[in-house]
Amino acid sequence: MMALFKLLSKLPLWLLHGFGSVLGWCVFLLSGVYRRRFVANARQAGLGLWQWIGAVAESGKLVAELPRLWLGRPVPISWDERAVAHVQAALTQHRGIVFLTPHLGCFEITAQAYAQCFGTMGQPITVLFRPPRQVWLRRLVSASRQRPGLRSAPTTLSGIKQMIKALKNGESVGLLPDQVPPQGMGLMAAFFGRQAYTMTLSARLVQQTGATVLLAWGERLSWGRGFRIHVGPMQEPLPVALPDAVAAVNRAMEVLVLQCPRQYLWGYARYKQARESR
Repeated sequence: MMALFKLLSKLPLWLLHGFGSVLGWCVFLLSGVYRRRFVANARQAGLGLWQWIGAVAESGKLVAELPRLWLGRPVPISWDERAVAHVQAALTQHRGIVFLTPHLGCFEITAQAYAQCFGTMGQPITVLFRPPRQVWLRRLVSASRQRPGLRSAPTTLSGIKQMIKALKNGESVGLLPDQVPPQGMGLMAAFFGRQAYTMTLSARLVQQTGATVLLAWGERLSWGRGFRIHVGPMQEPLPVALPDAVAAVNRAMEVLVLQCPRQYLWGYARYKQARESR
């Protein structure tokens, strides 16, 4: 499998995305469970067919581009006109930055882009990730996320302590707050009008460290032209009460998702039961 990943990593991005589009549609058509969850989640958000149908192919692209992002040469990355200014302004406060990114677009590229632009200049970012169960994939993911200006922290107590330490040192951290957390590490909160088990970690990190919150996502450009990074502040202050803060984070994720619903991972089991913590 590693050999296949290395082979795919040498292919141009446009070819990987073309293959990914076919893959996305094959999975959508052949898996009834996935298709029903995909459609139900999109409809839960109030979207019509033409607003979400493009996400079928985009979900496949998300998988197909991983070998290139993990093992291949750098891909083209640009920043929207205000993104860099938002990051620079937050860095000057020396309070640390918590980047919140939903399962939107290419969430692998946001941390890589930050590391290239700011991490190598003494402002590293630590990203939270859930280690895969397969040993070979765990090693691959871990190695790919250990690069100049970029560190990784597992979804364990030691990983959380690592992120808190980074923030207290004025550094940045990144996580996906719409990822279903282990049992005991979340609260029920509305997400597109339906109760979903939601992680409390993002809010706790801000409350414990006073860090600045920025919302970020990586837009996948057409025809393999690379990615564009979008960054902005939350539209509302993070409340003090934890349940209210968690609800506010979910609302912020909804706003981002609706900016580009065709690139959201609607097939993700967002409303599943919390898994047991290990």
